[in-house]
Parts: sequence; structure tokens; C-alpha cells
Amino acid sequence: MTDGQTSLGMPQLPAPDYPAEVRARLEADAKEIIARYPGSRSALLPLLHLVQSEEGHVTRTGMKFCAEILGLTTAEVTAVATFYTMYRRKPSGDYQVGVCTNTLCAVMGGDAIFEELKEHLGVGNNETTEDGKVTLEHIECNAACDFAPVVMVNWEFFDNQTPASAKRIVDDLRAGRPVEPTRGAPLCTYKETARILAGFPDEREGAVEATGGAGPASLVGLRLAKGETPHHKIVHPRGESASGEGE
Repeated sequence: MTDGQTSLGMPQLPAPDYPAEVRARLEADAKEIIARYPGSRSALLPLLHLVQSEEGHVTRTGMKFCAEILGLTTAEVTAVATFYTMYRRKPSGDYQVGVCTNTLCAVMGGDAIFEELKEHLGVGNNETTEDGKVTLEHIECNAACDFAPVVMVNWEFFDNQTPASAKRIVDDLRAGRPVEPTRGAPLCTYKETARILAGFPDEREGAVEATGGAGPASLVGLRLAKGETPHHKIVHPRGESASGEGE
């Protein structure tokens, strides 16, 4: 029976298994991950990244696999997978574009960027473009307030953005044109990023060396404490050249 609004429906069927060859490959990777921890349960977070790298999001099959490998219940795995926003629960694009809308980024233009990207891409929050290239979401904080407003693509930084520069980024991503983060490693797909987050090395030539360190805006306080004179212009919008010494 229903009350006119609630449908009880049929119980959900058990999640299907991975194909045998996929499961064998994932089991080998999972054993390597689990071996890094004194207790196997501690490997759950990287294992969720591992299954996310397989299908681009954490499926019921992926959660069932994690539960079986770690000797947990699917309820325990689901509780973790649904708590952290870094685990996607539905199919996502090749590029996860996150716009910070927390206080400083919002004041500096993050809200305007997010609204214009929604209109430009024709999607809402946590929705994916029809071509499967871009998933758009607002993020509470990208931990880069000194570069506000910040956009991230698959967790790589794009600092000091404007609505126009952010639209160029997503247009380039959808067209397959090269897109370079402001700092950090070169972009890779969301599935490739998930495998790296699972703890496997980034084997792309030069990618590790390109990660670098903190940007100049993050280090200005340290430079002042050392008695150094920082550049007058600390950061620059996308498309402009960095300021030189003495500017």
C-alpha cells in the first residue's frame, strides 16, 4: 500500500559482480593497497578510489567488492562512500570541474563563475554535459584562499579565475584542446586521477616533477618574515604573464 506519495516498490536486487578478468585485476591492486596498512579496514578509502577508477564513480558493485575484500558489510562501506563527496555516486564526466563558492572565493567572484558555467554548459550542480566531458559542482573550499576565486579540474588548481577564463577552460576541455593548470601536475582524466588517489604512481613522463610546491601568494608571509620584499603582483589571471622582478 502507499499513501499516494510513497511507493514501497520491490526490494533492490543484490549488486552484480565484476566480470572475472576485471575482478582479478582489481584484487591484485587491492592486495597491494591493503599490504600498506597494519589493519585492512584502514585501506577502505583508497579501495573506494580504486573502484572509482574502474567505472568513473563508486557503483554498488564497487562497494560490494570493497566489502568482500575487507570483510566488512556493504552497509559499512556505503556509510563511508556516501559521507565523502570525493566519491561519485553516479556516472561523471571525464573532467570534474569544481568551483569554490565558500566565503572568500564567493566574494571574489566564485558565485558569478558558478552561475555562468551552469548557464554556459546547460547543467546544474553535480550534473554532466551531454557529451560526457564535464561534470560541474560547487565546492565549499579548495584550500587556496590566497588565489581566490579558484576553480579545480580533477583536483588540479586553476587560480584567480573569472567567468570568461572559466568558460574558456571548459570549452577547451570539451573540444579536446590542451589545458594547463595554474600550478600542479598536467591534467588527466577523472578515472586516471582516481587511480593516483588510490595510491598508485603517476607514470606520465614529467608529471611528478611538475607538481611543484606552494605558489607565491601562499609564501608571501614567509618571505615577509624573512625580511624579503615580495613582488608587488603576487598572482595573475589566466592568460596574463607572471610579473617579473621589480614590478
